[in-house]
Amino acid sequence: MPDESRFETANLHADTLLVHGGGMRSSFGEMSEALFLTQGFAYDTMEAAEARFNGEDPGFIYSRFSNPTVAMFESRMALLEGAEAARATASGMAAVTAAMMGLVKAGDHVVAAKALFGSCRYIVEDLLPRFGVASTLVDGTDLAQWSAAARPNTKVFFLESPTNPTLEIIDIEAVAGIAHAAGAKLVVDNVLATPIYQKPLRLGADCVIYSATKHIDGQGRCLGGVILGSAAFINDNVHNLLRQTGPALSPFNAWVLLKGLETLPLRVARQAHTAALVADQLSRLPGVLKVLYPGRADHPQHGLAQRQMGSGGTMVAFEIEGGKPGAFAFGNRLRIVKISNNLGDAKTIVTHPATTTHQRLTREAREELGITEGLLRLSVGLEHPEDLLADFAQAARG
Repeated sequence: MPDESRFETANLHADTLLVHGGGMRSSFGEMSEALFLTQGFAYDTMEAAEARFNGEDPGFIYSRFSNPTVAMFESRMALLEGAEAARATASGMAAVTAAMMGLVKAGDHVVAAKALFGSCRYIVEDLLPRFGVASTLVDGTDLAQWSAAARPNTKVFFLESPTNPTLEIIDIEAVAGIAHAAGAKLVVDNVLATPIYQKPLRLGADCVIYSATKHIDGQGRCLGGVILGSAAFINDNVHNLLRQTGPALSPFNAWVLLKGLETLPLRVARQAHTAALVADQLSRLPGVLKVLYPGRADHPQHGLAQRQMGSGGTMVAFEIEGGKPGAFAFGNRLRIVKISNNLGDAKTIVTHPATTTHQRLTREAREELGITEGLLRLSVGLEHPEDLLADFAQAARG
């Protein structure tokens, strides 16, 4: 029996749902969610197995299909997002791939924003066309381009907002209206905003995707992903694809992610507060040419960010003078901040997108997106703000 059957979830705040939501206690009455490390499940009779497989009995069959620990994570994420249903995957990119592949077939067309994580652009530009699905990339901030790119066979609009790594803000509600007028579904990668600070489903999106590896785990421990939407969207486009192709989230990783969700609001609030302080300090440091942070008034889409997001978020992008040598020298001088390509971690992380996350793009494509040789992407962690500010100051002094 789901533990939240004891209370009305609609009346509870997200902080409470992230501690109690989706829980299923065994007969032992454990306080922490149980970890079901099992591949399969036993049935009392042959008839019971038959009923389970033909859908008459809603119980578990095989952990590639579903698992109690994974189901608790899915339920908790659905409650947090305000979605009717969720399906977990082995990684964020597994979630992106499954959501996109579940919506298209040969002869269909996808419209996507140009500003995407490198692997997401690979799905749109390289993978889908191999299976006869054409794609068009647009400037996500230009609504006219979304409208102009739609075709009679367009099935999916795809975007991330804020974008990785330049933190552009795309008008999700407006793009959803354009997509639906064209008969397409809108899929939003919401990883940088986090489910705490942005709710794409409320803005009209049909599907929301997360790399749970990021803020949801938030402590650098494991991989995971999740796809959320209406029950009809998940059942019609995602459920059977995941069941038959097998990008399953491991029960252990699901258990770790459940533990991460319990502290998610506290962590991202602290990270976003510090990110705002760091962005302001970076703007005053010598050698910093530009700072991009949605919470700052000088961000190109600051007004939209204020309407669409609950905070400026945990990410900062900034450009160092001297191009790649200057950016590398600055990053190498940092003492507390770690160099890594992950984000949403308890540890503050800096990366050079042009040579890591977006290195597969041509130089021209990177420049079009504003990914210069001097651009650094910062994911702010949980260290004391004064220690981080001191670290950036000493790096700037050289």
